[in-house]
Amino acid sequence: MANPIIMAVDDDRAVLGAITRDLKQHFGREFRVIGAGSGQQGLETLRSLKARDAEVAMLVSDQRMPEMLGTEFLAEAKELYPGARKVLLTAYADTEAAISAINEVGLDHYLMKPWDPPEQKLYPVLDDILYTWHATAEAPYDGVRVLGTQFSAACHRTKHFLAGNNVPYRWVDIDKDASMRAVADGAGGPAGRLPVVIYPDGKTVREPSAREIAETLGIQTEARKDFYELIVIGGGPAGLAAGVYGAAEGLSTCVIEKDAPGGQAGTSSRIENYLGFPNGISGGDLSKRAADQARRLGTELLLTREVKSVRVEEPYRVVTLADGGELRAYSVILAPGMTVRRLDIPGEERFAGAGIYYGASLTEGANFKGEQMFVIGGANSAGQGAMWFSRFAEKLTMVVRAEDLVQSMSQYLIDRIEAADNIELLTRTRVVEARGDQRLEQLVIEDIASGERRTVDAHAVFVFIGSKPHSAIVRDLVEMDGGGFILTGLDLMKGGERPRGFNRDPYLYETSVPGIFAVGDVRAGSTKRVNAAIGEGSIAVKFAWEHARSV
Repeated sequence: MANPIIMAVDDDRAVLGAITRDLKQHFGREFRVIGAGSGQQGLETLRSLKARDAEVAMLVSDQRMPEMLGTEFLAEAKELYPGARKVLLTAYADTEAAISAINEVGLDHYLMKPWDPPEQKLYPVLDDILYTWHATAEAPYDGVRVLGTQFSAACHRTKHFLAGNNVPYRWVDIDKDASMRAVADGAGGPAGRLPVVIYPDGKTVREPSAREIAETLGIQTEARKDFYELIVIGGGPAGLAAGVYGAAEGLSTCVIEKDAPGGQAGTSSRIENYLGFPNGISGGDLSKRAADQARRLGTELLLTREVKSVRVEEPYRVVTLADGGELRAYSVILAPGMTVRRLDIPGEERFAGAGIYYGASLTEGANFKGEQMFVIGGANSAGQGAMWFSRFAEKLTMVVRAEDLVQSMSQYLIDRIEAADNIELLTRTRVVEARGDQRLEQLVIEDIASGERRTVDAHAVFVFIGSKPHSAIVRDLVEMDGGGFILTGLDLMKGGERPRGFNRDPYLYETSVPGIFAVGDVRAGSTKRVNAAIGEGSIAVKFAWEHARSV
């Protein structure tokens, strides 16, 4: 296939020549660099490229052009290539317009002119932007393909796993493509079982497990050793941070994750209060960067492996996997996160993964374009999800039990929800039933104050109603509070007395078992924020190192 395209737009021929020259010099091997002398010319070229199904990775436009401002060009170009990354070239006087464009056109970055030297002021910024584009770009036709039907829980799980592991794939709905239905029908295995996964080498497998997919794609699922100085259980932000810092401190480190890197945060459509990213960053992008960083430093990431239990056999902490395998370590950091709470209403089980989805489920949003969507929940994750899905929905309704969003959601999200034309907020309301035939079609909602019920059309429901700690693997090993959250550090000191088995005060984030630490959402007293989880995972490594070196 032809290389993806970077387009530069500027009405000044000298500036256009300079930017295209610099872009070709750095990106010419991987991308085709083309130029346009005006916004209109750029749009005409994009329409021609779209007709040929060409791939556009990034648009770099000057702001001050006489026929059409750069922000106007990017807004129209977004309709043709919504996935292309957008960069604005500005003079100092145009910075206010550039900042406004972050929300108006989804601007990824703005650069001040001149950008000399490009090695310092141009290439690092564009490298970073194209890194995120690669992670979400539509797969080429010769990549992984997933054949299935839209309202299949098994198909949803497969798409979610591939997306969570940043594996590009092409989704083919065989209800809409008769030729691919024939391919699916001809695949081996029990007839009618979906999805059918086709790998780049032509291998075709019906309804593979996540572990089978991982092994076929070369994703690590087996530990290379049976002993590590540090084992981290859970690959969310806290666990990935522990993996990065564990390896950086020279500890042989293994992170075990039962699904994909990122945990619940990895499904977030946009984390807008993460330091250093003024336009926000998706949970998937953040997780991929952290996982890549951990691997580069030497951490092993074992995916699709579930931990069954942890026990102590001095001087080791023994981690038992669900398949019976065991790994040993001097120190263990528990970062398993939370288990999503279910709706527990009539019809929920029938439509789970087939109209009812838990978390942001970014793989599904675009499949319901122009339809009626619902988001259930009122915390930040629900607000972020609502803003993401409102891009696709004809109408999106938020269902919240509380009287308002003030107590549970950040103000910046409340402001954006109130400003959205297609978002409706229903407070003091709950969902009591899901209805439909082959797919979710309706919800029954109830006014909590009056008890009045009504039935509304609903084609997709995304649920964010909280979580409970995923701490069962150490239920009989470490101390917990009444909610199942793990107690650590000073919370273990009762009347100034140290916990049994300690000849010193417990370290920060250390559990009631020396050498076992808990961080992130599973820890009692944690703030349930991505930044805080990363901090806890990073800090816990220092004390895990202290314990490991004392053995």
